[in-house]
Amino acid sequence: MSDTSTPSADEKNIAVLTHLGGIFFSFVPALIVWLLKKDDSAFIGEQAREALNFQITILLAGVVAWVLVFLLIGLALLPLIYLANLVLCIVAAVGVSKGQSYRYPFALRLIS
Repeated sequence: MSDTSTPSADEKNIAVLTHLGGIFFSFVPALIVWLLKKDDSAFIGEQAREALNFQITILLAGVVAWVLVFLLIGLALLPLIYLANLVLCIVAAVGVSKGQSYRYPFALRLIS
């Protein structure tokens, strides 16, 4: 297992793709990376778990917003959820590309 303080270039690239994959494919890329790589690299495992927790949070927020569409509140929430996902995934990708661990500010910590 590699040291989390000095991730290799490959580890950084996988972590970047894990975070960015959430923009297009929801929790699936993070789940795949976490299941396949969590034991190979502490850095990748930590970042995949973080991305997975965030994407599950976004998914739950989207479900709640869809339910609230009937009250018209969801119509405003859906674009905000998408925008938050886009911005925070990009911020996370930039952070991990520098080798820094990233923690999403609005994520339920369901997977530990």
